[in-house]
Amino acid sequence: MNFRKGRGREDLEINLIPFIDVLLVIVIFLMVTTTYSKFTALQITLPTADAEKALEQPFELNVAVDAQGHYAINNVQIAARDVSGIAKELQSAVQANEASVAAGTVTAKADPVVIINADALAAHQTVINVLEAARTAGFSRVTFAAQSSSGK
Repeated sequence: MNFRKGRGREDLEINLIPFIDVLLVIVIFLMVTTTYSKFTALQITLPTADAEKALEQPFELNVAVDAQGHYAINNVQIAARDVSGIAKELQSAVQANEASVAAGTVTAKADPVVIINADALAAHQTVINVLEAARTAGFSRVTFAAQSSSGK
């Protein structure tokens, strides 16, 4: 006998609050037990070589360029301002080195490394002139000198 008339079947309801509580506890547990690694740089292992040091240092041509566009080769100021003049001065510096090698006072060979020491305020064209002069003079080894931000 059914004494309930008109109400029909009662709607069933799923209570989600305990389910959410259990999930929050699991998330908190995972957050506490997880280790976080902070990567500040790439971890690399550099290759090593067992080569001996060079017995002879290469001849270095230090070309300084100041902010006003003046040039100096091995701390001797030159009057040249154009590419061909700088190239001639570079070649004459190499010839002076070859004369020193022949006299036995210097042991460096005549395959020079051109090191450009340019002022931070030097015009870009003055540095390009030195690069072009080195190419014109036939020097393929060119590098730039820089100072670290700490002044060392």
